Amino acid sequence: MTYTSYLYFFGFAIIVYVMYLLFPIKHRWKVLLAGSCLFSIILDGFLSLCLFVTAFSSYFCALQLTKMQDDFNSAKKGLSKDEKKELKNKVTKQKKTVVAAAVIISLGILIVLKYTNFFLGTINGISAFFRAGFEIPLVGFVLPLGISYYTLQAIGYVVDTYRGKYRAETNPAKLLLFVSFFPQMTEGPIGRYDKLMPQLEQGHRYNNEDFTAGITLIFWGLFKKLVISDRASYIATDVFSDYNKYGSFVIILAMICYTIQLYTDFSGCIDIMSGTARIFGIRLEPNFRQPFFSKSVGEFWRRWHITLGTWFKDYVFYPVSLSKPFMKLSKASQNHMSKFMASIVPSSCALFVVWLGTGLWHGADIKYVLYGLYYFLIMILGTLFEPVFVKMFSKSKIDRRGRLMNSWAVLRTLLLVNMGMTMFKANTIGDFGAIIWRSFTNFSMNDLMYGTLFERGTDRHDFVVIAIGVIIMFIVAVLKEKGRDPLKSVSTGRIYIKWPVMIGLILAVLVLGAFGPHYGVVDNIYAQF
Repeated sequence: MTYTSYLYFFGFAIIVYVMYLLFPIKHRWKVLLAGSCLFSIILDGFLSLCLFVTAFSSYFCALQLTKMQDDFNSAKKGLSKDEKKELKNKVTKQKKTVVAAAVIISLGILIVLKYTNFFLGTINGISAFFRAGFEIPLVGFVLPLGISYYTLQAIGYVVDTYRGKYRAETNPAKLLLFVSFFPQMTEGPIGRYDKLMPQLEQGHRYNNEDFTAGITLIFWGLFKKLVISDRASYIATDVFSDYNKYGSFVIILAMICYTIQLYTDFSGCIDIMSGTARIFGIRLEPNFRQPFFSKSVGEFWRRWHITLGTWFKDYVFYPVSLSKPFMKLSKASQNHMSKFMASIVPSSCALFVVWLGTGLWHGADIKYVLYGLYYFLIMILGTLFEPVFVKMFSKSKIDRRGRLMNSWAVLRTLLLVNMGMTMFKANTIGDFGAIIWRSFTNFSMNDLMYGTLFERGTDRHDFVVIAIGVIIMFIVAVLKEKGRDPLKSVSTGRIYIKWPVMIGLILAVLVLGAFGPHYGVVDNIYAQF
């Protein structure tokens, strides 16, 4: 059962919503919990087991953290300043041990299931390189859907409890709901306890604006996924699977199609999930903010998969930057380097850890590691050359913030992102290199002129539909970038605006959706992570 299936919409979601409205308000969170547990069982019984272990280990560890803090607050009364400091250091060490236990349990499950074969394969590769003569058999683990998302969400909850941001949840069932809430289970967005849990436990009455906004967002997401993404996937997959058959223009077209596919697949599913939650009166965190209007790669990643980026910033970048080894590195940099380099080196090292983690989060493959380091390198080079750019624009008297330079910055970012997405799509790093090389060296329009591209199931109709869909998305994005959200105006607008737009979206999905005998089901890309 996927978020785009008939079973989800006309079976599961409707039943859960009706039951939610029938229950007394103070017990409606229990309906969400039951629905979320059922959803995880339907998806994968093993997923439910992993969810329970992660949720309850996080529950007990966080509860212990709050108890330890309360005991410290009681014990410090009447102590001298030195005694308080000594006791605080002791309690802090104990709390760190508890946090470490929670992280090891939650992250340990993820690492074992997701990365065991990666590590074993690496060992086998080293063995083959040095001709050591041994090979370790790989393990047949099946990765539960969405394990990376709820694992990070649970870890964030424990760390925030350790930091004293809030007290631990005393009801294990409510924490299980926070970790397993079904609209965000398999693809995020990654929620924060203090923002999501109050909405989950508070029963919501039927609200016409929430219901209309939710339905509109669901069908907007279905439009992205079924009309655009699933069509673009056939073009990208066909070309990438046999790139030696095509010239540079078709390969470049496939690269663009894959970027379109990835964005519309992921953001479309996020819209469906956010729309589902909105019907229940719950608002999930935004995960995208017009990323293709970004003027730099750094800005792109602040607009793309926002909740993952902020998670790594709060729970990896800052802790690493403020750790004792990095503080020593910062001090050494100030003593032995220029002021500019001293400000860059420590943060760059922390950023390296973040992007290495981001690459590994995406998958257990060397290409994902290099994918993360690719963006790290671009961002570091941009920082290092920033003084050069400032001087260059100052001397040339070119307005760096003018329309022309802004347009160039957006185009440059799109090119760099397309390269990164191609690495993400390619089967191996070798294939990535060959695809990029062929896109620059084999200039031929024969594939377009003689229809080679249309021999594998795609046709001109598909390209027209994709183009129209992208134009519609672009118009919506431009309006949102200017502070006007057309989807919001649909939910709050008058009937003669609301219903034509909703009916138009529904008809577009039903008539133009990429399903039926000509198309196969395309799995959600980010669910596998």
